[in-house]
Amino acid sequence: MQNIDSAETKSPDDNTVTLDSPILRGKTTIGSLTLRKPQSGELRGLQLVELLNMDVATLIKLLPRITSPSITAPEAAGMDPADLLACGSKISGFLLQKSAKTDTCLVA
Repeated sequence: MQNIDSAETKSPDDNTVTLDSPILRGKTTIGSLTLRKPQSGELRGLQLVELLNMDVATLIKLLPRITSPSITAPEAAGMDPADLLACGSKISGFLLQKSAKTDTCLVA
C-alpha cells in the first residue's frame, strides 16, 4: 500500500494538517493535506460567512480546490469530523487580514 503525504510534510508547514483518519484511495493512503490560501475566484459560489462558521457543506466544496494532494468532494465528505474541523480552522485563518492576525496574537 502506498502512502501519500503532502510534499510539505518533510518541513514543518503551518498549512499542513496531519489526518487522524487517513483518506484511503484504492491502495493509496493520504495521511496529510497541505492547504493553500484560495484565490477569490476559487471562492465563487461559496459564502464567506459560511466558511468562517465552518459550514460542512461549504468546506466540502472548497477543500478539493485547495488541497495538496488534491482530494475529491466525496473524499472530503468522508473525512473524520476532527480532520474536517482542523482543515476548517486553517481555512478560517486564510480569511483574516494580516493586521487582524497580528492584533489577535497581541490580545492572546
